[in-house]
Amino acid sequence: MADNGKVHQTVIKKYANRRLYHTGTSTYVTLEDLAGMVQNGEDFLVYDARSGDDITRSVLTQIIFEQENKAGEDNLLPVAFLRQLIRFYGDSMRTMVPSFLEFSMANFARDQDGLREKLTQSFAPTVFQNALEEQVRANMSFFGDAMKMFTSFGTGPLSGMNAPTGTQPSAPPPSAGTSDLDELKRQMAEMQSRLEDLAKK
Repeated sequence: MADNGKVHQTVIKKYANRRLYHTGTSTYVTLEDLAGMVQNGEDFLVYDARSGDDITRSVLTQIIFEQENKAGEDNLLPVAFLRQLIRFYGDSMRTMVPSFLEFSMANFARDQDGLREKLTQSFAPTVFQNALEEQVRANMSFFGDAMKMFTSFGTGPLSGMNAPTGTQPSAPPPSAGTSDLDELKRQMAEMQSRLEDLAKK
């Protein structure tokens, strides 16, 4: 089934001259065009025309870079978030970051329409903006709490990696019979419940 889904993805080829070729329309496109495709929900894959390598990740990252460099109030990534993200490169927690970022963004995307409707009906635009910023801060706080989970439990798979030698974990270990996976599921369920409660306010 996954292979069938990929068949419908648009293929973009990037040539040595940095030009991007849309194989579906047989036309050259720009990064701005690709950004519009993403915003419209159209998935695509980008391949290096010479080597055939999948370079979708680097192109999407370039689109974000271009968007963040635009003047105005369209910036989405706070400086503090960017600094923290950079710190995770090479960190023992690095492998967990993508999953939690996807979890947080999926929840925010799921709830944003209902939240926007409720807030625009109840508040002035300024208050609406402040409420959205508060939810973003709450999401980042939940993310930080979840990342700390793996070093706070004595029997966790990554416990002790970042703790000084000879120190004891601040939180007690999970009760007997509870696996690390069960504990992770419980923590994620709590995060989702808190997000849903925030969206209902």
